[in-house]
Amino acid sequence: MNNLGPAASLRLGSQIQAAKAANWLLGGLGDLLVQVEHPKWRDDPYPLYERMREKGPLYRGLSGTWATTSFALCNQVLRDRRFGMKNADGSPPLGGAMAVVSQNYPESFLDMDPPDHTRLRRLAAPAFNPRRVDGYRPRVQQIVDSLLDAVEQQESFDLVRDLAAPLPITVISDLLGIPEPDRAAFAEYGAMIGEGLSGVHSIRQAKDLIEVGADLVSLFDRLLHERAKEPGDDVISSLAVAVGEEKMTAHELHGCALLLLVAGFETTVNLIGNGVRALLAHPEQWAQLRAKPELAASTVEEVLRYDPPVQASMRVAHTDVELAGETIKAGQLVGVLLAAGNRDPEVYDEPAKFDITRGSGPEHLAFSSGIHYCLGARLARIEGELVFRTLAERMPLLRQAGPLERRETNSIRGLRKFPVAANFPAQRCQ
Repeated sequence: MNNLGPAASLRLGSQIQAAKAANWLLGGLGDLLVQVEHPKWRDDPYPLYERMREKGPLYRGLSGTWATTSFALCNQVLRDRRFGMKNADGSPPLGGAMAVVSQNYPESFLDMDPPDHTRLRRLAAPAFNPRRVDGYRPRVQQIVDSLLDAVEQQESFDLVRDLAAPLPITVISDLLGIPEPDRAAFAEYGAMIGEGLSGVHSIRQAKDLIEVGADLVSLFDRLLHERAKEPGDDVISSLAVAVGEEKMTAHELHGCALLLLVAGFETTVNLIGNGVRALLAHPEQWAQLRAKPELAASTVEEVLRYDPPVQASMRVAHTDVELAGETIKAGQLVGVLLAAGNRDPEVYDEPAKFDITRGSGPEHLAFSSGIHYCLGARLARIEGELVFRTLAERMPLLRQAGPLERRETNSIRGLRKFPVAANFPAQRCQ
């Protein structure tokens, strides 16, 4: 792990300020892709996506980066092996402050291309086979009930702090085999890394992220050695076997465990927060779910389409690619705007309408597509379904109880605070 000394801190500070200045300039000149991360669009980025859609299926920003709002093109880029997570020579496509911080973290297979991606994903996949994941349903329900038991007599509670965040961190801790004494720190690490996924905005944040990376590697390394001696029925134990058989390295195990932490935490906490907010902001939909709690599973799918936790992804062209009449040059980046694709009017009827009974249209892009389709999608769906169903059954009077607070990131869309009440008059959703 690298530490930031005075000289490195100075260089990093210069990179951060230069990036901010460039984004301010490009955004001011009308670059809609740069504006996607502007705080102005944090509450509602969807009008900006529509402005980009009006420019055509492919939009090119002033920096030379391409982006697409088209469902078909998003799906095509995610599936096309001519695009990858890295440059064709294996180098990372992005530099700057994010690269400085990233080099202090073990690389996960999400950031890799085949064949390494294929090999490592295959080793992690058994932990998420349908039968095993479905076996977690009673445990997830138990956690949901326990969390609601703790707050149901309160006048109000924070949906994020008291339900949306502790549920997935408990589930992923169970899955990985994180000991009880380490779980509070583990949850804090996940939240901090999640905040950094949209970029590094200060030297303090960079130093904190580097420190978290070092702490996580130490934790995973300790668990690797413990499970190698005394394996259990958890993911780290199964990966430790793969390390012992030299099918993966300890460093690769660290990367797999880190990915499962971030993906298992980020997707679900924001799915729950975004979903409850959408339901309470659309009383007729909340009424439908209360009347028919069996709609919880379709509610999950509509939430993921309507307001997905991960708004965008990025790919880099490995060779020149013809796309929608344009030539994407090798080495050029393409922003895959998942949230915009999910509201493509060529694919979904009334795409801006939140409808938990929606049955038409293909599967949304919230879990990506192609070889990087989310490994934990089934588990996230179960967690969301059981939360929405249980809230509808146990807290039918649930209402917003004060102003919500959004996380300071746009590409990872979620709430930091969401005060709600189950038993007293509401404030209007904001």
